[in-house]
Formats: sequence, C-alpha cells, structure tokens
Amino acid sequence: MVTSKKILFICGSLNQTTMMHQISKYLNGYEHCFTPFYGDGLIKLMTKLRMLDFSILGGQFRQKTEEYLRENDLKIDYRGENNAYHLIFTCSDLIVPKNIKGEKLILVQEGMIDPETITYKLIRYLKLPRFLASTAMTGLSDAYDYFCIASEGFKELFIKKGIKPEKMVVTGIPNFDNLKHYVHNDFPHRNFMLVATSDMRETFKYENRKKLINRALKIADGRLLIFKLHPNENIQRATKEINTLAPKALVFSNANIYHMVANCNVLLTRYSSVALMAVILGKEVHSDISTSELRKLAPVQNGGISALSIAELGKRLLTDKLKENQIKLL
Repeated sequence: MVTSKKILFICGSLNQTTMMHQISKYLNGYEHCFTPFYGDGLIKLMTKLRMLDFSILGGQFRQKTEEYLRENDLKIDYRGENNAYHLIFTCSDLIVPKNIKGEKLILVQEGMIDPETITYKLIRYLKLPRFLASTAMTGLSDAYDYFCIASEGFKELFIKKGIKPEKMVVTGIPNFDNLKHYVHNDFPHRNFMLVATSDMRETFKYENRKKLINRALKIADGRLLIFKLHPNENIQRATKEINTLAPKALVFSNANIYHMVANCNVLLTRYSSVALMAVILGKEVHSDISTSELRKLAPVQNGGISALSIAELGKRLLTDKLKENQIKLL
C-alpha cells in the first residue's frame, strides 16, 4: 500500500468525531489528520468572533472535539491547511470549504436529519446557504463522490430530496450499527421513562418546553421520569424548568444517552437520532416522527462493521478501482 497518501477527517460534534476516528482505524498505511469543522469567508470570521458557538463550528462542540483528538493522540491539521490530501471524510456537507472542493470526498451520515419545514423549502427555493436549514439539507451539496447512509429507508428519503442514487451507499453508520451492545451498561436506573431534550431554543427555533414537560408527566403516569439534557442546551435554564414542573424527575446532563435509552421503557423526544435507537431496541417511542416511519428509517444493524465498510469504500476510491454501480461492500 502506498504510504504517502494523506487522508483528512473533518470532525464536528463528539458523535461525528468518534465516527471519523472509527473509520480511520481501518485505514492503516495512510497518513491521517483530523480537524474540527470549519468554513470560509464570513463563516470563518463569525466563528472567530464566537458568533457560531451554538453550532459544531465553535463552543463546546469544538472544545469537546479538540479534547477528544488530544486525548486519543490524533494528529490535528486545523482547516486542513498544512497538507494536500488525497481523500477527505466528513459527516456534514452543509458547508463545503474551498480547499476540499473537487477533491475525493466521502460524506458519512451522522444520524437523524431535520424535517422539511417552510424554512427549508424557502432556503432551497432561493438557493440560500444550506447551513441555514440545518441538517434537512444534508447531502444536497453534491460535492462528494459517495454518501454513506444508514439504511434503505434513508436512501428512499434522500432520493425524494433529489440526491443522486448512484452516489449513495447503504453502509450503516458507526455508533448506530450495533445497538444491542449498549444493553450491557452501568447506568443505575432501569424501567423508567426517558425524555431526551433538544437544543432547538439554542439554535433559534421555537420550542414550548412547558408543553413537553407536561406531556412527559402524562405519559409517565407515575413512573420514574428521567430527563437527559441535550449537550448544547442551557443546562441551568432547562434544569430549573424541569424542577419547577416535575420536581420528582431526575435530570442528567452528562450521562451516556445510549445507555439511558437501552435501560428505559419509554422514550419521549422531538426529532432526535435516539428515537431510531429506541425503536430498534423495542422501546415505546413518542416523537415528532411516527413509529412506522422510524422503523423504516432505522439504521442497519450489521454487528458494528459500518466503519470498516466505509473505510473500504475510501480505499477503493483512493486506488481508483471504484466504478459506477460496481460497489461491493463487505
């Protein structure tokens, strides 16, 4: 194998970063570099001024990513500026930096994508920057060679959005391809109702949190009620709201959400990837998406080989052996 070829992994949230790390482990013999998520021009300036700290471009998302990269002794090349790369992996194409355009690029689906709201339709019609519509615009850059996705259900959804089917490969996605693994854990509670909150208010969307808490109390109907706060949420505000309306509920901000979902009986959330996990594990799920649609979208369970399959796709792309409609995954 040619050892001089360099691969850049563009990270983002901690979930995205761990996915990139998993993929890199199956690409021995190549030089790896990692970078937090980044953009150009106005986006770069706004990031520097800390105006985008609510997003994966800054704030605690970037802080946790940088901590993870350092703790795992992974080589960092901020913005990918110090090398010419033969292949790039990323978990988001809402922003495609100039220095990776035209390069060999593999996009990896992170998880659930946002619904197609009026804002999404307006942004798409007016051809405004994709990031303004959040993850609802995932895959619409067409700047990648291949888009690795979670399931046939998601493939059908993306095709409806206009994404080229020949660019999509159902590989499954790391962190969500072996969910039974999370059943064995040390989270102390069992058989409870879990509420996984969102950061909608922090990302300038409307949410009636009082309504959500009251709905949770009604569904719980006397059962132990536990709230897991979104990592990007205003913890002090959210905790105060819950303590006021549901004083007997437990509130966690740093616990492992995968373990909590595995141990609960019922899950209430809005539009989160944990709803996909819960439906696969046979939980009662209340969300903005119907249970039937969640089952359709559910990530393939392949025993945890998604990262390997994605890496193999990258190897073939690097060696120019990958041809249209001739994809053979492990």
